[in-house]
Amino acid sequence: MSKLPAAVAQVQRAVRVCLTRLRAGTNVAHPAGHPLVLVACSGGPDSLALADAVAAIAPSVGLSAGLVSVDHGLAAGSRQRAQSVADWALRRGLQPCEAVTVTVRGTGGPESAARAARYAALDVAAQRHGAVAVLLGHTQDDQAETVLLGLARGSGARALAGMASQRGRYHRPLLGLSRACTRQAAAQRQLPVWHDPHNTDVRFTRSRLRALLPELEASIGPGVIAGLTRTAHLLRADAEYLDAAAAALLAETVGVDGSLDAVALAAQPLALRGRVLRGWVLRTDVTAGAFTAAHVARLDELLTHWHGQGPVYLPGAVRVGRRAGRLHADPAAVSG
Repeated sequence: MSKLPAAVAQVQRAVRVCLTRLRAGTNVAHPAGHPLVLVACSGGPDSLALADAVAAIAPSVGLSAGLVSVDHGLAAGSRQRAQSVADWALRRGLQPCEAVTVTVRGTGGPESAARAARYAALDVAAQRHGAVAVLLGHTQDDQAETVLLGLARGSGARALAGMASQRGRYHRPLLGLSRACTRQAAAQRQLPVWHDPHNTDVRFTRSRLRALLPELEASIGPGVIAGLTRTAHLLRADAEYLDAAAAALLAETVGVDGSLDAVALAAQPLALRGRVLRGWVLRTDVTAGAFTAAHVARLDELLTHWHGQGPVYLPGAVRVGRRAGRLHADPAAVSG
C-alpha cells in the first residue's frame, strides 16, 4: 500500500482521533448497523478534505457516514453546486447524502443570518437521519479569526475562547490543523474543490480579517495563528469553569417567582455576576443577540450601586427593576 501524502495523512489522523472517541462514547445504533455521523460540506477545500477523510476512516472505526450540503441561496448556481457536492459524496461512499436549501433571514447581519439558517438545517438533518454527530470543517485559521473578531468587538472571555472542538452534536476534528494543510490535502487528493467567492468578499467582516492574517504573520512573525488558537484553548477552560459556577449561583439566587436575589448576588465577583445576569435575562423574551455588555453593566448597577434608581429597559420589551432587594423582569409598556 502506497504511503499517503503528508497533508492527507494529517487530516486522516485528526479525523481518526475524533471518530474513535465519538464511537467509544456512543451506544446509539443506526438502522444500517452502525451509528451515523454527518459531514457538513460546502464544497470548499476544508470541508471537502474532511468529508474525504471521513469516508476513508469511518468504516474502520464502526461508524456509518453521510453528508449534508447546505445551499444558502445567496448566489447564482448555488443549488446546483450543493447538489454536485452531495453527488460527489455519494460516489465517494458516503450515505445518506443530500443538498438542503435554506432561506437566509433575520437580525445580526447576513453572516449571522446565514449561520443560523445553516445550523438549523443541519439540526433537522441530524434528527431526521438519527445522526449521533455532525462534523464541521473549521481549521486553526478559522479559530484565530474567531478570536480576533471577539477581541475587536470587546465580547469578553467567552468569545475569545473561540469555537469548541465539540459542543452538543457538533464536532470539529480539524481545529488543530492549518488551512494550508487542509487545502494541500484537497489538492493531493484531487478533490473537486469549489472556492466560495463570499470568503474573499470585503463586504463581510470575516473576509476582511481573513485577508489580514497573512500580513500579521509576516509582520509579527510565524506562530501568530497558533498563538491565537492556544489562547482560545486556555480561555475556554476558564470560561467553562465560570459558566458552571454561574449556573449554580443562578439556581441558588433565583426565586420561585423568577426574581433574582440582588443582595446575595451583589456580594459575588463581577465575573460571576455578569454571567448570572445574562443567564437570568435570557430566560425572558430578550434574545442573546440583542443583549449586550452595556445592558449587563446597567443591570449590574442595580446590584452594586443601588440608590433607588428606575428600571432598566431591555430589548424584547422587558423592564428590569429592583424591589425589596430582588430584581424583577416584567413586560415593559409599549407606547402607541
